[in-house]
Amino acid sequence: MKPRPNRRQFLKGAAATAGTTLLLRGKRSRAGLLDLLPIPELSGIQHVVVVMMENRSFDHFLGWLPGANGRQAGLSYPDASGVLQPTFALAPTLGYQGCNNLDPDHSWEGGRVQYNQGAMDGWLKAHSDRFAIGYYERADRPFFNELAASFTTLDHYFCSILAETFPNRFFLHAAQTPTLHSVPAQAAVTAPQTLPTIWDRLAAAGVSGRYYFSDVPFLGLWGDKYLPISRPYAEFLVEAATGLLPAVSFVDPRFVDEGSGSSGDDHPHADIRVGDAFLSQLFKVVSTGPAWASTVLIITYDEWGGFFDHVAPPTSVAANAVDPPDASGNVLLGMRVPVVIASPWTRAGAQPRIRSELYDHTSILKLIEWRWRLPHLTPRDAPASNITNLVSALDLSHPNPFVPVLPTLLAPVLETCLPVPAVQDQWDQLRSSPLLKNWRL
Repeated sequence: MKPRPNRRQFLKGAAATAGTTLLLRGKRSRAGLLDLLPIPELSGIQHVVVVMMENRSFDHFLGWLPGANGRQAGLSYPDASGVLQPTFALAPTLGYQGCNNLDPDHSWEGGRVQYNQGAMDGWLKAHSDRFAIGYYERADRPFFNELAASFTTLDHYFCSILAETFPNRFFLHAAQTPTLHSVPAQAAVTAPQTLPTIWDRLAAAGVSGRYYFSDVPFLGLWGDKYLPISRPYAEFLVEAATGLLPAVSFVDPRFVDEGSGSSGDDHPHADIRVGDAFLSQLFKVVSTGPAWASTVLIITYDEWGGFFDHVAPPTSVAANAVDPPDASGNVLLGMRVPVVIASPWTRAGAQPRIRSELYDHTSILKLIEWRWRLPHLTPRDAPASNITNLVSALDLSHPNPFVPVLPTLLAPVLETCLPVPAVQDQWDQLRSSPLLKNWRL
């Protein structure tokens, strides 16, 4: 009788036969098929880097992308008087900041006006003006747009809640939010949060993780709890260049001074060329560092910022009762946001590589939880939810570490929007909060 192989021999032989499509666990898709997840230790992924920018929709930024479900020119939406207003290219008319225009409404309430029971036509009926139905074309974002064309873009990625910045950023860290608004009350920036986060899961498993911030640390909302794993952005650049990044890195851009145009987060009225330069710098240091061949870089946006999009968001399981669920226990996701995954497993070919499964911010958590075998945080990031694990967007069987030549950007000449709009309040409130008294700002 032929001797039975031991576990190591079995895994080696199976990996040679099936590559990295070996079954670890699965869930039933809506089509009734079993979605297979590869064995994480065989994936080659050793580092995940996540960057979350601010307040832009998919059509507004990436509607031009060939092969994606995007639309820009040729749409029109009724204003408050019922007069149809056409979508238009922003750069030649309102420039790269949209000065003298409203910061489009992106509140929980305003989002529902824009959604309009799925009609997706209320962009000018919320507290917004024509800026909200403008778009940027391929040449207007020379780095980010060429990154999207060179790697993988997700055109069915929705923010986790139809609400503003802080709720969606909570979802990225905790798979739920304690609030529908960024700063609903002073208590939001004086009492430390207690939600468990992906950082707790990583620490419990002994997996390295660090949070890098540029000016105001979002993790400061938990008080000093995550101070030991937090570093200034300058240290990220050094650690990426020298191969010292942890397994998981979250990187936040500069949030303040949107009115002057100098912030790096793309939140109006920031100059989007500043954000593009920030992403260019970050990608270059990651892609030329010694760990690139084992790194997945994910660039996403927290929410849509009140900018138009033609795809109605679907529903997913409620993470908690803060956003009231329907009779089935589901809640509406937010609008689509731009997402690009740059890695050796997501290189595009002659045409941009598009994935269209249902994703939200917890897809990123699912990827991290899968790779390091961590327990999920809430029903939203649970394996059985209808949100797709981001690993599905990676071609793990065919890594290609070649880095395309992308534009090197020069700092733009900035135009200050006067009067400075009150879009900085949430970050200014956090920056002045006693929660940050021990942070090095």
